[in-house]
Amino acid sequence: MSKKVPASPQAKASRYRALAEFRFHIRQYLHLSDQAAKAAGLEPKQYQLLLAAKGLPDDVPPTVSALAHQLRIRHHSTVELVNRAERKGLVKRSRNGSYVFVELTKKGEQTLERVVDKRVRELRVAGPILVKALQDVIGDEAPSKSRR
Repeated sequence: MSKKVPASPQAKASRYRALAEFRFHIRQYLHLSDQAAKAAGLEPKQYQLLLAAKGLPDDVPPTVSALAHQLRIRHHSTVELVNRAERKGLVKRSRNGSYVFVELTKKGEQTLERVVDKRVRELRVAGPILVKALQDVIGDEAPSKSRR
């Protein structure tokens, strides 16, 4: 059994720098996402709601609960977010028993498409930078592809 050798102070400092750099690039990406949403007339949380509703897996119905989970916010906060998006004509609600489903309207679909198109174009530039920053963080600690 081999013992883990402690990292040198330089290795630790390098790891901290790499993680800080990665977090910087994530924050930069999120800031640009917020700006793209605002340019399309959406609040950032509304964009996140539309994206979450459209991007749920096929086997997950777009309920308020599922969206709250996806957005990592409380149920009542999701309800208020849906209320505001519904007033803007971006989503519509339907009810089945105790479940409330949220679907994008045509306006919501078109608005989301504009923002997503812009984000994907920007990711073509930012993506490789994020990938490199992540690779710098995980270094050779990444799991081997050949492991099962």
